[in-house]
Amino acid sequence: MDDIEVEAVDSLEPGLARGTAQYVLYGGKGGVGKTTMAAATGLASAMDGTTTLVVSTDPAHSLGDVFESPIPSHPGRIREDIPLYAVEIDPDAAMQEVGLFGGEEELSGLDGMLGEAGFDPLTEGQFPGADEAAAMQLLLQYLDDERFDRIVVDTAPTGHTLRLLKLPELMETMVGRMAAFREQLGSLGAQFSGLFGDDDAEPDADPGLKEQAAQFERLRSVLQDPSQTDFRIVSVPEEMAIEEAKRLDARLAEFSIPVSSVIINRVMEPVEDIVPEVSAGEYVSPHLGDCPFCARRWDVQQSALDRAQSLFMEYDVKRVPLFAEEVRGEEMLRLVAACIE
Repeated sequence: MDDIEVEAVDSLEPGLARGTAQYVLYGGKGGVGKTTMAAATGLASAMDGTTTLVVSTDPAHSLGDVFESPIPSHPGRIREDIPLYAVEIDPDAAMQEVGLFGGEEELSGLDGMLGEAGFDPLTEGQFPGADEAAAMQLLLQYLDDERFDRIVVDTAPTGHTLRLLKLPELMETMVGRMAAFREQLGSLGAQFSGLFGDDDAEPDADPGLKEQAAQFERLRSVLQDPSQTDFRIVSVPEEMAIEEAKRLDARLAEFSIPVSSVIINRVMEPVEDIVPEVSAGEYVSPHLGDCPFCARRWDVQQSALDRAQSLFMEYDVKRVPLFAEEVRGEEMLRLVAACIE
């Protein structure tokens, strides 16, 4: 395993070569291996001496399992020998930390006033995307953190990722609703402003919401810049999964988010076929001739792989083999990194 080499990262200047982006994001449906890919990329980057932060925004965190190390809720170093940092964002805790739309007491009071005015409530669990908005606001803080040269993001499943891309429009809608709400309440407008800690605010919209809307718009502009961001779609060799990956690609295109590559995970082929540095037989591979089930699954996978090559002709399509062992710990993560980096 020590003979496996991962391509070195020579520079973080934008747009120089694959693997040099300042921000690397992995997206796709749940369960396809986004966390594994993010962890492998983060480890390879840090092993090259690049100070790297791996961020999980998926509420069902498994980053600690993959790294075999506890992951803090705020950016913390998880390896002393290499500059590797990690954080798992808790959306519920993020709601409180960033103070999105005020605290719990303020939101409770705001709910009652909104109900009287005929508006839908906005409290946690009822305002669509509020927890994701808070998590993204924390992510934006990490993107601005000068301690890190590269940030690798393990995104939540597809639906969550698409909702975060809609946050700028959602926030603008909220600004408009607040303005309409204040106008409708009339004499209660001063009381409403007090809920946000600004008794002298103009009645047209809350400045805090406008600022948050601008922050989310800036986040999206970063994601749209291929010189800064490398977005990678992860899938598995099943036709339905490939089709969903293509739908994600189409939606990302609608938001002008450039995709650099598609990674097909859990492919039933020998590791040495993908990573030449690995010796034949070093890792257990499926024996298709002795296993009718394996042979049939391989036929299914080949069909899906052909479909992926057809749908993603403009992208670099990478393959990661199906391992007999769980992908966790440094050895396995280095092996995955050799497949995708």
